[in-house]
Amino acid sequence: MPRNRVALAVALALLATPALSACGGSSAASDAKVVTVYSADGLKGENGDGWYDQVFADFQKETGIKVEYVEGGSGEMVQRAVREKNNPQADVLVTLPPFIQQAGGKGLLQKYEPKDSDQVSGADKAPDGTWTAVVNNYFGFVYNKKELKRAPRTWEELLDAKYKNKIQYSTPGVAGDGTAVLIKAVHDFGGKEQALAYLKKLQANNVGPSASTGKLAPKVDKGELLVANGDVQMNYAQTKTMPGLGIWFPAGEDGKPTTFALPYAAGLVTKAPHGENGRKLLDFMLARKQQQEVSEIGGGFSARRDVKATDANAIALTKIMNGVDFFQPDWNDIDDNLSTYVEDWKSATGS
Repeated sequence: MPRNRVALAVALALLATPALSACGGSSAASDAKVVTVYSADGLKGENGDGWYDQVFADFQKETGIKVEYVEGGSGEMVQRAVREKNNPQADVLVTLPPFIQQAGGKGLLQKYEPKDSDQVSGADKAPDGTWTAVVNNYFGFVYNKKELKRAPRTWEELLDAKYKNKIQYSTPGVAGDGTAVLIKAVHDFGGKEQALAYLKKLQANNVGPSASTGKLAPKVDKGELLVANGDVQMNYAQTKTMPGLGIWFPAGEDGKPTTFALPYAAGLVTKAPHGENGRKLLDFMLARKQQQEVSEIGGGFSARRDVKATDANAIALTKIMNGVDFFQPDWNDIDDNLSTYVEDWKSATGS
């Protein structure tokens, strides 16, 4: 699930905005055979071979409704929706936590529970029905298998001088996976202050901030970087064309590798210009066929509990996750205090 982030998002935005603005909120727009999706990057393939590519093509074939697609970092997409709140241009918003909670808190999402959302576990959907996971996923890191004999095992290893200018992670508060770095560090080090103290030391080896997580994996594959952050679904999909990538999970203080769920969560935008089309797309994404294809095509994990994938990708993904401990972040706390977390991270790292 290669992620072509900021440059592509800006280009698409420049191209898409005039046409979308022309639609406005008129009745003609509401009847148009179109649905607009603002999404965190990762589910659309660089070569038209991602899960989104298949789902959108099948959706248009079945319904006649064309999907207009704009992507970027999770925070970037939410901020764009905020700017357009009085004249919404998107119908469906897809982001990673905690940005989907942030979108709900800002009133950007209206209640809609897609068909079959009862098959999505309670932790992966909003209690008020404003969003539902459509693809499950987990936070992780990548390393260069050619340059390193083995994956790093702990956070502390990354402080070694051999990683100087060879580590990069995306920016907390901007990218969903970047925010996840901070969340995991807080968990693994036993608190925010300990995590920030570590990340301050890591700056000696860190290349610097990046608004995009997706552009980091190609640098790791080429050897420009040795380690970067990412997520399992995106990085696993990238290994098809980037054979130098290996996926790993830094160990916590007890020596066990840890991770947490980082699902792609989708919601219907408040006052969506094509709301009925948005509802149809959300139903379609959660349908059994599309969920069965999450691993086979997208390299991810189905959001439905009743879909048990057995394809080669699903087996490989299970192997990657073996031996990894899972923890559950307090998303409500993170949502409430995200700006403070990010400001404290900036102060600690000088970013």
